[in-house]
Amino acid sequence: MDAEDRRLDPLQSFTVNSFRLDPEQWRDLLSEQDSQMMFNSFFNTQDYWTLFICQRPQSGLSASLHFPTNVQTKVICVSKTGPGVLTKENTRESLIIQEVQGEDALSFIIAVSEQVTCLLLSNPETSSTCAAGVAEEALRFMERQKNEALVMKAHIEGQTFLPHPEALHDDALHDDALHDDARKLSDMELLHSCDSTIIEWAELVSEFLKQHSSQPVLDGLKPLPSEEFNFWRNRLNNLHFIQQQLTSSRAQQVASIVQKAQSVYWSTLRDIYRDVQEGLKEAEDVTLNLTRLQEKLEQVEQVEYQQLGANMAAVMEEVRQVWIQSEFYCKPGRMVVLLQEISNLFIQMSRKFLRVEEVMHGLVSDPGPVLDDVRLVIRTLQTLKQAYSQCRTQLESQNQNQSWDFPSHLVFSHLDNFLTRLHSIQEVLCVSLQLHQLGQTVLSGVSSRMWTDVVQDVYLDFLRHVMALSQSNCDPTDPDDQSFELHLDQFQVQVSDLDRQLVFVLSRALEDCCVSSSAAKLVQMFRLILDRPLIQDQLRPHLIWLVEMVLVELDQTELLFFSQKEKSETFSRFSPSAAAKLCWTQQLRLRAEDALNSYRTVQHLCVDSGESQLVLQRFQKVVDLLQDFRDQVRSDWSRQLDSDCGFILEQPLIQHSQQGMLGVNCSHKLEEVLRELRCVSREADVELHPDTARLLTCRDDITQTYLSLSHMVSCYNQVVSDVLQVELPLIQDQQQDLYQNLSELQTNTWSCEGVQHLVEQQRERVLMFHSTVSEARANMDAMTGIIQGWAELHLLQHSGDSLLEGGATEQSYRQIREEGQQLLRLTQVNRSLYGAEDSSESWIRYLDHIDDQVQHGLFQLLLRSLHSLSDNMNPQTCRAPLVGVRLELQETGSVLEPSVGGGLLKTIITDIYTAASLPARISVSRHDNLQESLQQSPDLTALEQEVMRHLVLVKEEAEHLRAGLDRYSYLWQSNRKEMMQDFLAYSRQLRPDELEAEEAPPSLKDFQREIESLHRLSREVTHLDDVIILHGWLQVDLRPFRDSLLSIIHDWRHMYTEYLLDSVSDSLQQVRRRADDDDDDDDDEDSSSLPLTETILLLEAAGVQLPEHLSAQLQC
Repeated sequence: MDAEDRRLDPLQSFTVNSFRLDPEQWRDLLSEQDSQMMFNSFFNTQDYWTLFICQRPQSGLSASLHFPTNVQTKVICVSKTGPGVLTKENTRESLIIQEVQGEDALSFIIAVSEQVTCLLLSNPETSSTCAAGVAEEALRFMERQKNEALVMKAHIEGQTFLPHPEALHDDALHDDALHDDARKLSDMELLHSCDSTIIEWAELVSEFLKQHSSQPVLDGLKPLPSEEFNFWRNRLNNLHFIQQQLTSSRAQQVASIVQKAQSVYWSTLRDIYRDVQEGLKEAEDVTLNLTRLQEKLEQVEQVEYQQLGANMAAVMEEVRQVWIQSEFYCKPGRMVVLLQEISNLFIQMSRKFLRVEEVMHGLVSDPGPVLDDVRLVIRTLQTLKQAYSQCRTQLESQNQNQSWDFPSHLVFSHLDNFLTRLHSIQEVLCVSLQLHQLGQTVLSGVSSRMWTDVVQDVYLDFLRHVMALSQSNCDPTDPDDQSFELHLDQFQVQVSDLDRQLVFVLSRALEDCCVSSSAAKLVQMFRLILDRPLIQDQLRPHLIWLVEMVLVELDQTELLFFSQKEKSETFSRFSPSAAAKLCWTQQLRLRAEDALNSYRTVQHLCVDSGESQLVLQRFQKVVDLLQDFRDQVRSDWSRQLDSDCGFILEQPLIQHSQQGMLGVNCSHKLEEVLRELRCVSREADVELHPDTARLLTCRDDITQTYLSLSHMVSCYNQVVSDVLQVELPLIQDQQQDLYQNLSELQTNTWSCEGVQHLVEQQRERVLMFHSTVSEARANMDAMTGIIQGWAELHLLQHSGDSLLEGGATEQSYRQIREEGQQLLRLTQVNRSLYGAEDSSESWIRYLDHIDDQVQHGLFQLLLRSLHSLSDNMNPQTCRAPLVGVRLELQETGSVLEPSVGGGLLKTIITDIYTAASLPARISVSRHDNLQESLQQSPDLTALEQEVMRHLVLVKEEAEHLRAGLDRYSYLWQSNRKEMMQDFLAYSRQLRPDELEAEEAPPSLKDFQREIESLHRLSREVTHLDDVIILHGWLQVDLRPFRDSLLSIIHDWRHMYTEYLLDSVSDSLQQVRRRADDDDDDDDDEDSSSLPLTETILLLEAAGVQLPEHLSAQLQC
């Protein structure tokens, strides 16, 4: 059958559209030889009535004459509507094409067989068209196919189908039909068919009833309780299904036939009925009693794993109830299977909680949380075993006949293997957690760097080993995975090698420790790994040595106590002797306790061989010695302190000295007693005698009173000791009153009532007096500061380069005036503070004192200013010019501005003295002018004369400088017009002594000589210095003189060049007229004596440009 066969068109169209295929895939199906045989058998013979087409993921499209197995996708079912061969004319009318899901295909086959095919074949009208025997054979084939489909469908659904006899049809349900059939079929054939069916039923039922829920366990699987519950639920459903089949009309027909025929299989059929009923009763009982357990387990599966352990007892209680209440389930075998399944469930939940990837990752990164989870799982599963033991004990105590007498290892064999694996994982995680601490380990001591590097190398080796273990491709939570055990054994060997390296490092590090505390810190640092057996065994000698070191330190503490307890310098100098002794003994006790704590750090690692008792005895001995000494110190301290307190209570508050000063009586003794009382208040075991108790009760008040009294005395003494002689008369009355009031305190003691109130009253008076005097003294200091600040003022006004601009600065004047007014205000404030009268003699002397300071301050200001002026005028000490003048050229000649004479510095000196007249007089008894008084000072007069002497010297040198520049005076003194006339007449300048000379008009060379002479003179003047310093302090600016002189020289030069330009202009005019009038040649030649061309060249050499009109005439 090829692809061009038109009978395939309906199948092709339906299949391609149903599976959404490429037509090429359909052609591939038809090209296969097996497929061609299938299509030929279906279309060209009468033996096959159905064809199935399906699509598999691996092999693609496939065709089959039987229902395909294990098909979950849809299946195309093709059925004939009648017998016979299909032709291209009747194909579309004779085919039924449907698509069904894989699981519904069997139902479709059964429905087609029952409702279409079998009806057609059993119809005489339809079967008559077939050859003889063909319809009967086809009918038997379809019956077999239908039975197979029913069996397969039931098998898929987990049920047992009891097939019907092939010779028995639906029309045999009635007696008449049965009689007709008996005539059609022989009785032996029908009976044989029924007997065969009963035998098949017996085998199917027997095989089903032999099924046991323990089979997965026997097969080595790890079933869960859900499989047990499903098994009994499916068993109950299947038994109901079998019962329905046995009570169906066809089964009753079979029973009637074998019963009437008295077949030997009638008893077999009755046994089947009985077995099904008993099995049904058992299944109903078991299912009913397992329901509560199933519900409880489903609830347990939903809770958090942390709460799982709390539900173990409830789960086992439900199991116990199943054992007690079920009639058929109280068998050891079934109970063992159920408990194994429950264990498997908890194992599965535990593995899901742990998660394999987190367990392996935790080995490397953070083993702590994973270790906690593993320990939680171990505790939870052990809780299950404990709940099982409790239920077993409870059953044994209630009824011996219902006890669980089966061995426990049969129940928990898989659980024990899982717990064993968890303990291995726990050990690995503990090792990982311990060795992870090495990453932050830093040792101290002589060889600390070397041992730290070794520890870090061990840590890096451990990381490599644990990384290799974590990367192994195995499941550590699966006890059946033996590859993890191999990796684990290898890891333990590697860890043992690391342990030996750590033992070596710890041994050397302990040997370097000189005190037990260092060794204890080292042990504490490695405490997590010291519990490992290998390390602990190797370090035991060093731990014993540490115990011996502790004993030595306790002995040293005892020796130190005996050697130092009588030496006073042993104790603190800043606390009472008794308190210092108690503190010292407490430090010794702490030292002994530190040694004991060092021992306790390693106590659990040492084998008890009497060391513990010896260390405790030695420690107790030291503690007893210290306690006895402390008791003696407290007793002596109590007696001495009471004596001191009694002495203090009887002492007066203050005492007077010969210098008029006051002092707190027995202040040092009082401070010592108060300090001891503060220390006693912290000691609970010191006995307090009456005086001590009395003083301790009011210690805070006495302390406050003592501080107030000390402050008051200090303020009073400060006023008395710092008072000036001029201030003493102003405060003498107040001082005498205070002295009388304070003398009353000398008659009061610390034991008197109201001492604190009395001291506070006197303290307020003294503080007020002290405040008043202190404020007045601060004002006096402020005035003194103002007056002393005048000596730092800069009276002389400077410009750039330290040149005086002339006179004093207005800013300095303003400051002196303002500060003078401030002095007056401060004196008035002090008068108010002292309460003095303006006319009192003491106040007048006070003002005279301030006025003397003002006068002295002004004197220092003037003296400093004149000294500065004199020093800056001395050539040996001056560092920069002080005064600047200008040399100017005026109509009268060269002049210095300002003039270097007495007036140059007279203004400056006058301004300096003027500063003394600015502040007002403070004294009311002195009315003369301060400036006039100070001008009469010999020191200031001598400085003023020194300044004038320097001025005379510089004046002479300045005059010499001016006279030297008068060599150019002829330039500004001579009359240029007269000089030009003489030059034009005589070609030179006449001397003063020449009265007459021969006239000789100047030639062009004469003009050239004069112009060049002026040019040389101009260069000479240009090179004069800008500034000249005289005597190091007078700066003479020559630039005004130079500029004026250069201007005069330029005028002289212009006079000659202007004459030459006029000459050129005249010559050009003559040339133009000559060109107009040839007759005047002789006259033109006589009118100008200077050659035109040479004149122009001279002008150009002199830098003079011809005017534009002359240049235009030349070009013409």
